[in-house]
Amino acid sequence: MPRDLYGKWIKTDMFGRRISKKDLNREKMDEIRRKGKAGEDAVKMKYTFQGYEVEKTGRGSDIRIRRRDMFNGRVVQSKVIEVKTGKSQLSKFQRKTKARMGSNYKVERVEPLFY
Repeated sequence: MPRDLYGKWIKTDMFGRRISKKDLNREKMDEIRRKGKAGEDAVKMKYTFQGYEVEKTGRGSDIRIRRRDMFNGRVVQSKVIEVKTGKSQLSKFQRKTKARMGSNYKVERVEPLFY
């Protein structure tokens, strides 16, 4: 479902038929997922270029970054990063994880150009 020139969702197809709310919501959720994935990929690339090891995590965060000592291979720095796009907020579980992890948990807000 395309948007018009002003960014609003078009509620009819090119033949003037009405598009159902279910289809509109499905398309909106697909766009949100694409935008979130593009944000995650941008942050992964950013930290990879800065010399970090980047690993996808499971629940409560998106990625874990590590920096290793060049000589002995020990982990010098480790952080967990949650990537957010738009006006999205942390979930209840993510807030708990942030409180538990303290300064090792970082929320990065990005606006990807292409998604």
